[in-house]
Amino acid sequence: HSPHCTAETSPFIRQADILPFRRGRPKTVRKMLSQSRHGAARLATLRKGCTAGARRSLTSAADGPAGSSAGTARLPSAADAVPLPEKASVVVMGGGIIGCSVAYHLAKLGVEVVVLEQGSVSCGTTWHAAGLVGKMRPTLSETMLSDYGSKLYPRLEAETGLGTGWKQVGSLSVAQTEDRMTLFKRSAAKASAFGIRAEIVDADRCGELWPHMRVDDLKGGLWLPEDGVATSSDLCQALAKGAKMHGAKILERVRITAVNTDGARRATSVETDQGTIACDKLVNCGGQWARALGAMSAPAVNVPLHSAEHFYIVTKAIAGVDGNLPVMRDPDAYTYTREWSGGLLMGGFEPECKPCFPDGIPYPFEFELFGEDWDHFDVLMQGALRRMPALETAEVRQMVNGPESFTADNAYILGAAPELDNYFVAAGFNSSGIASAAGAGHALSQWIVEGRPTMDLWTTDLRRFAPLHNNRRFLRERTSETLGLHYKISWPRFEMSSARGLRKSPLYDTLSGAGAVWGQKVGWERPVYFRADGQNALFDYSFGRPGWFADVERECLRTRDAVSVFDQSSFSKFLVQGRDAEPFLQRVCSNSLGAVGSVTYTGMLNERGGFETDCTVARLGAREFLVVSPTAQTTRDFDWIRSQNADDRYFATITDVTSAFGTLSVMGPRARELLVRVAPEQPFDNGAFPFGTCRRINVGYGTAYAMRITYVGELGWELYVPTEQMAGVYAELMGAGAELGVGDAGYYAIESMRVEKGYRAWGHDINNERTPLEAGLAFAVDFNKADFVGRGALLKQRSEGLRRRLVTFALDSPEGVAEAMPWGDEAILRDGEVVGFVSSGTFGFRTGRPVAMGYVNGKDGCTVDAAFVKSGSYEIEIAGRRFPATASLGAPYDPKSTRVRA
Repeated sequence: HSPHCTAETSPFIRQADILPFRRGRPKTVRKMLSQSRHGAARLATLRKGCTAGARRSLTSAADGPAGSSAGTARLPSAADAVPLPEKASVVVMGGGIIGCSVAYHLAKLGVEVVVLEQGSVSCGTTWHAAGLVGKMRPTLSETMLSDYGSKLYPRLEAETGLGTGWKQVGSLSVAQTEDRMTLFKRSAAKASAFGIRAEIVDADRCGELWPHMRVDDLKGGLWLPEDGVATSSDLCQALAKGAKMHGAKILERVRITAVNTDGARRATSVETDQGTIACDKLVNCGGQWARALGAMSAPAVNVPLHSAEHFYIVTKAIAGVDGNLPVMRDPDAYTYTREWSGGLLMGGFEPECKPCFPDGIPYPFEFELFGEDWDHFDVLMQGALRRMPALETAEVRQMVNGPESFTADNAYILGAAPELDNYFVAAGFNSSGIASAAGAGHALSQWIVEGRPTMDLWTTDLRRFAPLHNNRRFLRERTSETLGLHYKISWPRFEMSSARGLRKSPLYDTLSGAGAVWGQKVGWERPVYFRADGQNALFDYSFGRPGWFADVERECLRTRDAVSVFDQSSFSKFLVQGRDAEPFLQRVCSNSLGAVGSVTYTGMLNERGGFETDCTVARLGAREFLVVSPTAQTTRDFDWIRSQNADDRYFATITDVTSAFGTLSVMGPRARELLVRVAPEQPFDNGAFPFGTCRRINVGYGTAYAMRITYVGELGWELYVPTEQMAGVYAELMGAGAELGVGDAGYYAIESMRVEKGYRAWGHDINNERTPLEAGLAFAVDFNKADFVGRGALLKQRSEGLRRRLVTFALDSPEGVAEAMPWGDEAILRDGEVVGFVSSGTFGFRTGRPVAMGYVNGKDGCTVDAAFVKSGSYEIEIAGRRFPATASLGAPYDPKSTRVRA
């Protein structure tokens, strides 16, 4: 407990709410709940509902040790003071576990690094973390980073001489519902593909692994024997000592007041209350303060995160509980439980949380907690008592209610800032900081030293957010939902419900009236499908065939047989203009750009040949190009394109025109008939308007750039319409197309049809580690060009042969088997061995089969070519069941593209 924080110095917090370690008369869960609003009634209900067999003994034992070194953390004295250096190669802002990990890994790489901490090491949110270290994460990259931590933490004590509290006790997650059990089966299959030990267990085995709970209502569980626990503050101190052993300096009691820049996109120095320190590179590891630190520079760095209260209780020693007890998660009850000093630490992630600090975080705020809130904790306590009924009589040592920072999508932030070229961020770990700290520090330190990420980190990249996501009201409302996502079932196509409507197409109200059901991406509201009954509510989620199945089937078949209109206004759009626009883009793009009026599909690659993005480039004039890329990558792609001309070698400008143009895609065999009706001045036959060309056309009172391209595998055009003319152009299309059978269609139909056609999606099927040759996109590379970024790496790869290939699959699912739905991350087996996992999966309504894509990896340096792919027998494992699949390097639907070029 910091002695500096009082009601006078911190007006945002009542003195009664600042409670480091409350002590007093012994308190049982029964007593605490009986004093809460809902507790007494809840206790009565729980007692009535628990059978004698389920009420296993959980008797309080004698008091154990306090169990946390954070409560007695030594504050630095004057003798500890280290003078502020004039300069450092890298300055890290924040001395929590993330900042200390970054410093540790940078120092081990020989980098001169200084950490600035406004209080004491670990004093912010690190010290009160529950210390769960689980390996499994939503993506392979995040899983690899967590796995790295589970390997480093056992070594850290020997390296530094400081204990970390690391114990590999395993973790058990239990399922109360069949849907949860299905998720566990899918997770176990994914773990297998990721190389992690995982086992599906029945209810009886759950009781053996965790004997202090009732199991009569369980469907089973997921056992991960390699998971563990650590003591967060001790772990942080060990990383800090390790960093100092390798030459890093950690300065405590240094408060940052400003970040100076040179006006040319670089941070130059950090101003503090003890002077100014210059730096070559700056890393924001400020935890819940990271957003405020980002605002200290000009331009400001957007770090969209918000704090929320996070609760757990710690009991005194309990008979039969020892240090080898696994972590137990009961996600259907929103709770987790681990052993702590012979007792239990129980907390959770409630569906609707309590965002905090609406007006900013007070200063100082060190080793501090909020007051107890048993009414809010009630929903977690309910679940815990159902699972461990005798917990009711356990003696509570304390309730911990401390702040944690959360992002808008429940994934943490790791990477380079788009606003400043030498500024990096690692923050917003959504209560997974202990598990992810080591891997995140390792990955970011490599990025800083190498000048690029050394693995695919898109899901945590700061550039996945737009500036609008840093809006405080948005963050506060979204945070109320994101904390609970930890234990919410990860449904396919899940959509958040909070803080919606940030960005809307001009057709939003019109399409809502037509039965549009809305999803969102990067703040854009996008129609995902249209309900035949005209309602706008999402159907229930499912791992099998969801409620929207028939609606999306109708849209796909209409697109195959007649014509559909898609509002794809959320596409990222950039104008590249200037005297050197052409040579600049020719160097950045892997494909050659054609004459005025051409549309080219191309990659923008890194020096390793991996995709930084894929896009279409329409040449509007001799010195003017429209670059169109995926919705999610607006910030990232703009930053990447800009960075390729950071030295101003080319006289060219890039302008984000995403909001200036809407996009209406007219797709289907009758698309030509429809466009002839609405734009009679322009011929649309193959001679006048061949595939891969762009023309400016008039539609009604409006104008548009019409591009003959497709992402659904049918004859069609994408119309890029000035935003203010969208409503009029849409009305012309729907009016003229009525007798042609025109109708609206959404993004679920696009997803189905693009996978059937084998069209790749960046972030799924291609990324910065996958090359055009591996992805089967060699046609988007012109090796005859003298030079383009990544050319050397591709030439080398072409000569050496490929070790992996992207393959399409059509599943041979039995009739009526709804479970045969690949959604992504399912294991791919070749001749019975796992060789990769699904990158994209859905149901193909035109082929009448589930379809998927994924990389097949060769073993022991084996070259993966067409013969290798054809010679194997393939299966896709879905929720523990294997389905035969036909593999191909071509598309399951219209492999020769005769329909596209009709």
